[in-house]
Amino acid sequence: MREKLLLIPGPSPVHPRIISRLALPTVSHVGQEMVEESAAALGNLKKIVFCERGEAFIIAGAGTLAMEMALLNTVDKGDRALILSQGFFGNRMAEICRSFGLDHELMESKWGKAVLPEELEKKLSSKRYSVVVSTHVDTSTGACAPIRDYAEVLRDRDVLFIVDGVCATGGIEERMDDWGIDIILTAAQKCFGAPPGLAILVVSERAMEKRKSIISIPAYYSDLLRWLPIMKDPSKYFSTPCVNEIRGFCESTLIVLEEGIEQRFIRHKRFARAIRAGLAELGFTFFTETPFLADTLSVINYPQGIEDKRFRSLYYENGVVVAGGLGETAGKVFRMGHMGNLSSSQIHFALVALEKTLGSLGYKFEPGSSSRAVKAVLGE
Repeated sequence: MREKLLLIPGPSPVHPRIISRLALPTVSHVGQEMVEESAAALGNLKKIVFCERGEAFIIAGAGTLAMEMALLNTVDKGDRALILSQGFFGNRMAEICRSFGLDHELMESKWGKAVLPEELEKKLSSKRYSVVVSTHVDTSTGACAPIRDYAEVLRDRDVLFIVDGVCATGGIEERMDDWGIDIILTAAQKCFGAPPGLAILVVSERAMEKRKSIISIPAYYSDLLRWLPIMKDPSKYFSTPCVNEIRGFCESTLIVLEEGIEQRFIRHKRFARAIRAGLAELGFTFFTETPFLADTLSVINYPQGIEDKRFRSLYYENGVVVAGGLGETAGKVFRMGHMGNLSSSQIHFALVALEKTLGSLGYKFEPGSSSRAVKAVLGE
């Protein structure tokens, strides 16, 4: 089958270097190769989120597992968590709290926006919270939360700050030590461009101390203290890791650092501007309000007369996979990821395929206009 360009909000396209690592023979999960590459991946991960102190964890599981681990290891009996939500995945944090009987409060923004720092400050003045949780980029709405501003609001308060970086880490700036973030959780398949299968967390010293202060948590596999000895010495055993996936993820972290983390942030920003310029040239508008647009994906409104399933089916036939809307946006938008190891040639391919798709649907536009807009932004 002809390979399709995967431009959903994750997984993102997997670089051939990562595929090559995945294709290596499976080795012992406590053997020397695995020990070296696990240690390298953990060390590289801390560099990518600017964390000199604290602990990194790479666990077999999805990003949802990382969300669950972050909450279970920091919210004790008698604690209350404040969940800042700008969409489907922020609300999932509240669902996890409900599942385990964790005391929490959900503070929601309108879809397409994010909670404002001054709203957070006002909320913190009215009640006592032990933990504040925010999704950095919610893939349902394309909204990027101002987490640096949140961290500044929290700086002099005795409150742990958890950031869900699943659609941001490795593509949008996150500085744990400098900003005062206590946990960044993420997954392999978004900005890192590796296949799904890994739950990833970087945990500050303060958050680790909080876990140690909790007598017990309602989890076994999700307990950070069970995993900590293995992260410090990957030759030890607790539960069998995803050997090939971790080796692939290690390669993905090398790709990030070779590009340069600051350069990677700049590239994601440039590519987001370029894609949106091409889409706007074709008459598309965006669901997310401008101040909250993320550099890692776009949520795009359909023009009148374009039907969701028909459009995505034709776009797929023309070589590109995009995602439909979630929740209240279902059938009204499509979601296009532009993160990870995406190249400018892939962007051009996506826009050419889009024009071909729109032409098949009888949509009126100036042929070639989207590619010209992309070239203008990229300076080509």
